[in-house]
Amino acid sequence: MKQSRKQHDVNIGVGQQLTLTIKNLGINGEGIGYYKRKIVFVDGALPGEVVRAEVTRSERKYAAARLLKVLEQSPERIEPPCPLYHECGGCSLQHLDYQAQLVSKQALVEESLRKYAGLEHPPVAETIGMEHPWDYRNKAQFQVGQKSGKLIAGLYKPGSHELVNLSDCPIQHQETNRIVAKAREIMEKLQIPAYDERKRSGVVRTIVARVAFATGEAQLTLVTAVPAIPRVKELILELRYQIPSLVSIVQNVNPQKTSLVFGSTTNTLWGKPSIVEKLGTLSFDLSARAFFQLNPSQTIKLYDEVKKAAQLTGRELVFDLYCGTGTIGLWLAPFAKEVRGIEIIPEAVEDARKNAEQNNIANISFHTGKAEVLMPKWAKQGLKPDLVVVDPPRTGLDAALIDTLLAVRPERIVYVSCNPSTLGKDVGRLLAAYDLRNVQPIDMFPHTAHVECVILMTLKGASS
Repeated sequence: MKQSRKQHDVNIGVGQQLTLTIKNLGINGEGIGYYKRKIVFVDGALPGEVVRAEVTRSERKYAAARLLKVLEQSPERIEPPCPLYHECGGCSLQHLDYQAQLVSKQALVEESLRKYAGLEHPPVAETIGMEHPWDYRNKAQFQVGQKSGKLIAGLYKPGSHELVNLSDCPIQHQETNRIVAKAREIMEKLQIPAYDERKRSGVVRTIVARVAFATGEAQLTLVTAVPAIPRVKELILELRYQIPSLVSIVQNVNPQKTSLVFGSTTNTLWGKPSIVEKLGTLSFDLSARAFFQLNPSQTIKLYDEVKKAAQLTGRELVFDLYCGTGTIGLWLAPFAKEVRGIEIIPEAVEDARKNAEQNNIANISFHTGKAEVLMPKWAKQGLKPDLVVVDPPRTGLDAALIDTLLAVRPERIVYVSCNPSTLGKDVGRLLAAYDLRNVQPIDMFPHTAHVECVILMTLKGASS
């Protein structure tokens, strides 16, 4: 233990320059190297590279450093296609060949399961990627500001409050790019001002454009700091004329000093309050604030992997926990006897019920509450699930829910994860009663460090 403490206490000063060999990638896409056994994170460095880096932060257990020069380059390093890649911060892996990105994501999941679950050889399959890993995001959410007297829309530079104007983002669906660009152009022409946080003046805070891949319907939402938009009739006419794909123009009012994008008031300025998207045979109405997966083509692959892991025969009672608007439960319902979705957000439960009704799926119900409360209550009534599907946020499963799963003991658990670290920790606890059968990583967000996984765990002693 003393030796371990000494390793962590290696003195590295801010401003110090280090030569490092990069061993692997971290959870945020940063290169990981070691200086006298102390971990050093270097943004932009790749595994196998030898780099020169300057320390920007030094803590007891780790240091962070800025890449100065690549001394020995990885053969998988490429020139990022996006000219704003190094400024924008929306992507973190465009400088890594796409096939190598998929390999690195598989390795990240394996390492998390080794580190946190204690599994020496976790059963992790190759990452399912995209044939064309561009133009995949169905929603653009760009902040609005002023720069040199011009209206701009984009994302903040990492670690700063400097807005980078994005006129053509290569990971966005091209129609969302076009909608944002046209909306910005029209607002500038009509002299509708951007909101200035410091001065607490102006109108438009955020432009949100969403397009339905299956139907082509598009929605524009303007998030404003004040209820009244100047020259709003002219604005609507121009938007309708210049963007024919729009079927919905919406205003959301957020007067608060907050980092949250949306406020509580939403008004339809023109057209429908929502757009229609389809996944497989399912249809969904998407209002301005409704959550929906950002990469529809990969979402179908993800849900098919959930269905494959679920191994349904039509006789099962399925509990869908953290069910959100019910998409996974609805995907599984035709193959199960009954599905019950549980979600703590009442608005999401309402949307889920509407989705079930719209798709004429009668063997599914949605319940507002905590799974760790409802599951034991139902178990006492004799309702024990054959399969539990969990799709938690990045923080992973609530500790009380893990205790409940270990007490209720469904035969199978399918876990949909968006964070390998919390997945590893949760699997480690569930191993008390379950075996890990397989892990399937899926690349939902090419050119970023995010990786989604579908895992199957079966009760020890149960048939696989």
